[in-house]
This record gives sequence, C-alpha cells and structure tokens, in this order.
Amino acid sequence: MSDLSVAPVTVKFPHRSRRGILLGLSLPQLVLVSCALALLLVTVVSTGLLGAIALAPLWAAVTALVAIRRHGRSLIDWAPVVARHVQRRRTAQTLWLARPVTRPRQDGILHLPGTAASLRVVTPGDSANGAAAVHDPHRQTLTAIARVSSRAFALLDPATQNHNVNGWGRALAGIARTGHIATVQVLERTVPDSGDTLARHWAEQGRPEAPIAGQIYSELVASAGPAAAPHETYLAISLDLKAARRLISQAGGGLPGAFTVMAQTTASIAQAARNSGLMVTGWLSAREIAAVIRTAYDPEALSALQQWSESGRAEADPAAAGPVVQVEEYDRITTDTARHATYWVENWPRTETGAGFLHGLMFTTGVRRSLSLIYVPQGIDSALRDVQRKKAAIIADASERARRGQVDSEEDSLEYADVKQRERQLIAGHADIALTGLVTVTADSDALLDSACAQIETAAVTAGVDLRRLDYQQPEAFSLAALPLARTAL
Repeated sequence: MSDLSVAPVTVKFPHRSRRGILLGLSLPQLVLVSCALALLLVTVVSTGLLGAIALAPLWAAVTALVAIRRHGRSLIDWAPVVARHVQRRRTAQTLWLARPVTRPRQDGILHLPGTAASLRVVTPGDSANGAAAVHDPHRQTLTAIARVSSRAFALLDPATQNHNVNGWGRALAGIARTGHIATVQVLERTVPDSGDTLARHWAEQGRPEAPIAGQIYSELVASAGPAAAPHETYLAISLDLKAARRLISQAGGGLPGAFTVMAQTTASIAQAARNSGLMVTGWLSAREIAAVIRTAYDPEALSALQQWSESGRAEADPAAAGPVVQVEEYDRITTDTARHATYWVENWPRTETGAGFLHGLMFTTGVRRSLSLIYVPQGIDSALRDVQRKKAAIIADASERARRGQVDSEEDSLEYADVKQRERQLIAGHADIALTGLVTVTADSDALLDSACAQIETAAVTAGVDLRRLDYQQPEAFSLAALPLARTAL
C-alpha cells in the first residue's frame, strides 16, 4: 500500500543566461559596435570632429540596432534571421509544392521539405517485427522511433509519481553515459481521431444486438468516435554513427552493424523506460513512421490511413510521407489541411513546482498541439569547460561593474549560484543534458489558429513556462517540434 503522506517531488530549472560574448553583447552586436568604433576612429583622424558629427544619423542607427529589443532580441540579432527569410522569399523557397511525378525513385526517401530532404527510412533485412529507423546521411545519425504509453501521471499517488520521475532521470543519465546517443526526443501530440479504431473494436467485441444497451453503445460509437482527440506519445532515439564507429565496426560495419548497435541500445532504453512508468508498445515500421510524419502535415489523412491499414494503425508509403504543399509565412506555415505555429520554451519554471507542471499545457481543451522535449547529452569534459567559461564571464562582468562603481546584479548572483550547482553535480558524476522544449499549435484555419495560440499562451503562463513564437523560423521549427526525428537544427 502506498504512503499518501509522501511529498511529491518538485523541480526547479536554472536561470537561462542572457550573457553575451563581451560586455553583454552578442556576436552580431559586437561585430556592429566594433565596425562602428573603427569607422569613428578613421573619421576623426581623417576629417576631424566635424566629420564625426556629420555622420550622427549613422551613429544613431547603430545605437538603435544594438539597444532596441524585440521579443528578447536586439534588432541586429534579428537581422540574420530576417535576411534568410527575405532571401527565401526572393528565391521562391517559401513555397513547397510536390507533384506525383517528382516523388523520389530511391527506396525509402521520405521526400520532406527543407533540410530534412535527404532523410531515408531503412528496414534491416533480419528485423523480426519490421522495426525501421530513419537514416540521415549528412549528420550521420540513425533514429529509431517507439510508440509509448503510460498511466495518467496526475492520477498517480505521490510515491508512484516520485518513483517515475526519478526513474526517468536515471534513464536519461544512462543514455548520456553511453557516449553514442546524439539526441533523445519525447513527442506528445493530439490527433483528430477518425473513430475507425473504436468502430473496429466495437465491431469485433461489441454486442449491438443486446437490447437497449446495444443501441445506445452503437449511437455513442458513431457520434463520439469522430469527435475524439486522442493523445499519442513517441520516443525517438538518435544514434551518432561517428561516436559509435568502434561498436558498429565490431558488429560488422555499415548500416547492418549500426542496426545491431541500435537494437542493443533500444532494448536497454526500453527497460529503463519501464522502470520510469513508461511502456514501449512497439518500435515503428517504415510505413508507420511515414504515417506519423504524414499526419503531422496532413491531419485529415489519418482517417483514410487507418481505414486502409489491415492492423488498424495508420500506415503510409514512405515516398508519400511529406506534404503536397507547404506555404511559409513569418509567424506560421500552412500545409495540406492545417495551419501550424511553433513556439520555443524560452524559460522553464525557476521556482519550486510540481513535476506535473506541464499538465495544463498538455490538456488544454479544444486545442490540437504537439509538445516535443529534445534532450542532447553533453560530454563531461565539454560540460566542465562550459561551466568554467561561464564562471569566468560572470566574474569578469562583476569586476568590470565594480571598477566602474556600478551596483551588483542580483541576476548575476543567481546565475553564478546555478553554475556552481551545475559544477558540483558534474563533479559528483551526474550526467549533463541540454533540454529544448518546442510546442506546435495546429488548427484548420487562421482564425482558429489564432484562438488556439491564445489558449496555449494562457496555459503556459499558468504552467510557469515562457513561450516565444519563432517568427521567421517556422518551417525548421515545425520539423523539429511536430516530427519524431530527434533532430536539433534550430
């Protein structure tokens, strides 16, 4: 019997540093200021003070670009992002249009837009259950995707919640220590269910001939099925083929050797997931991976994909996984049958909060969304070097303020305490993992998308997280947030 007096575990995230390279300036700011100072020096030497005064509008423009901030970034920091967007518009890259005659002839190519165009789904010849993986030839990764289920976390008793949270932490620590896992992604999404699975279950197991009850259940299945919005959870594990070169060579080399190493890795990860309350219900086949990607771009296709499948689970041809059309705007993208807007979790809760703080965000009523948590293991040596670099920057900035007679910054004090805590954890042997959170909101029209985004932003405030809409970066952000490919390109 569980002890209900057990206090639920709480979490607290470190302060996100806004520190620049030098004197609080980011790289674009530092380059612009350096060029302006060099130009000022040349102007004063060559034409004197009057020449510098004549260029006053230029100095004002430089000051505005460095000092004025929008959505947490200075204008000069926005310049490269906006410039890339403008360049894509000039070269008509904001419109993706696939025609049947342009579908790839190479087996397994997923035919996705943007930087994911070269991804290929591969199935090993000796796979007993048809499990496949996504191969990225440019980044040299192999990604396996599992379907995951679990009991409702909010309904568990505190002792079980604590056990699951600690178990997931141990699972991540074990993944980080392997040294050959590039990325781990947890994708939780809602989909517009067609009701086909429910109808199949009722047709196989139900008793419609039963008096009264049979008629009532038949009516409920017919009306409630299409209106349902089930939750799906996927776990994607990306194997770094370069880091695992020795193990792959011992296993026979090439993709067959990589699949052998991947099979060993996924088996241990599945066991670790079970210890944290997660149940891996199966590793996806090539057609199932294609269906997950297809329904992210085209949610309305789920009904047909389920009905055509003999197993009842959505399946698709890998060559038809990508969208037929994708139109990029600065704050959203439009794909086959939906509009999408992607947010980045800029700040996680910085005060003690319950481990289920994302519950309100994940179960916002009437909103279709995808939540991705992307974990990138960090090597112990590189993590310690990063800690030392941050400590040196904080101390140098504090010394500079003291020399100028400025007051101490409480923000720096909190950041320094977080850095020291991280260093103590690394010295104690804990793994270091970088966490990125992305949320994609999906709707059928622009008006519905704006309404859903407002609901998600409100739910995020209640959950204690700060969301930032990724303007001018929507296509790349969507591919990271809504597709279980365990990539980190943003």
